[in-house]
Amino acid sequence: MALYTLGINFCFLPASAQMPANYDEDKIKPYQLPDPLRMENGKTVTSSKQWEKQRIAILNLFKTHVYGAMPGKVAGLTFRTLSVDSMALDGKAIRKQIAVIFGKDANSPKMEVLLYLPVEAKSPVPVFAGLNFYGNQTVHTDPGINLPTGWIANGPTGVENNIANVASRGFQTERWQLEELISRGYGLATAYYGDLEPDHAEGWKTGIRTTLAKSLGLQAQEWSAIGAWAWGLSRMMDYLETEPLVNARQVALTGHSRLGKAALWAAANDTRFAIVISNNSGEGGAALARRNYGETVEVINTSFPHWFVAKFKEYNKDPNQLPVDQHMLLALMAPRPLYVASAVEDQWADPKGEFLGAKHAEPVYQLFNKKGLGVVQMPDVNQPVGDVVAYHIRSGKHDINAYDWQQYLNFADRHFNNPAK
Repeated sequence: MALYTLGINFCFLPASAQMPANYDEDKIKPYQLPDPLRMENGKTVTSSKQWEKQRIAILNLFKTHVYGAMPGKVAGLTFRTLSVDSMALDGKAIRKQIAVIFGKDANSPKMEVLLYLPVEAKSPVPVFAGLNFYGNQTVHTDPGINLPTGWIANGPTGVENNIANVASRGFQTERWQLEELISRGYGLATAYYGDLEPDHAEGWKTGIRTTLAKSLGLQAQEWSAIGAWAWGLSRMMDYLETEPLVNARQVALTGHSRLGKAALWAAANDTRFAIVISNNSGEGGAALARRNYGETVEVINTSFPHWFVAKFKEYNKDPNQLPVDQHMLLALMAPRPLYVASAVEDQWADPKGEFLGAKHAEPVYQLFNKKGLGVVQMPDVNQPVGDVVAYHIRSGKHDINAYDWQQYLNFADRHFNNPAK
């Protein structure tokens, strides 16, 4: 299997990525998870009202120990429509391309949002939103999609010398299932994550952590690449709130792999996202950090030092010393619907650890009288479980495919009471 299908950048595959990994449940070291309901004073949260204060405390722990600070909206944020096609996808969709400019100056850093909406919608529609790995043109073969002009990781067809060309169009069509979304009454909003920060160890030098340092009042080392990508998702949400064809109260945020980590961190900080979906997000995402299974804290910090803040590296040898674990991150989504998904052949991402992350978030959802997974043990393959918190493990590899999207669409149908059509 080609490495680019895993969302791995060819330019940055250190030796640590080849470090021996444990895939034996009998070799999991003993661990004890911190209780998300236990307050700093030792008392237990017993109501949704109390949780609001506890939520802030947990969020701040993640900022300090894992992902870094999360700045607010930059002053002078502007949106510029680059193109509109009212007859895209053979007349089935409206395609818009929008520059989200991080400042009043036309030369300010920006990201380009690609938005598709069903042309037959009679009212504002719900939207799935997320970042992509290799540029907006990879989402569909539509020749009207702009090619990115910035740095792209080499590897897939159509990317040479870190520049995308026309051969890259539609490269990851299956990952987005655009026409299925449109046929079911949903819109899709996406942007290339490299518009925010190129995904390599030196990417911060040209990404928003440096170019916006003065505007945001943060130094690059105070936050992380995952933080930068997450911040960009909130700026996408800022735009969607201005779009009259979008129901901004029904935006489902999704992310795969490292972008699943970014989606979770964005939704933890920004409660405007109505549904949160983690697809194979693994270590630093939905999987418990304390489980020494597959990718570990030490491996991810060594392989991708820019993803998290320096403080997180202090726990490389002993994640048990972390004051948080990923079930607490998932709990920050409450009471919003949360879907966590794994794949059988993606043991590196620790599917059981992802399931347990969702399972141990349930006590917080119970404060809101929201139902969780409804099971104690992991479900069988291709057998989704859960209500407001849902989970599946599907057959296949580290990817997001048509099966995953069918579950997410069904989940959104249920919680959005069917989309506008």
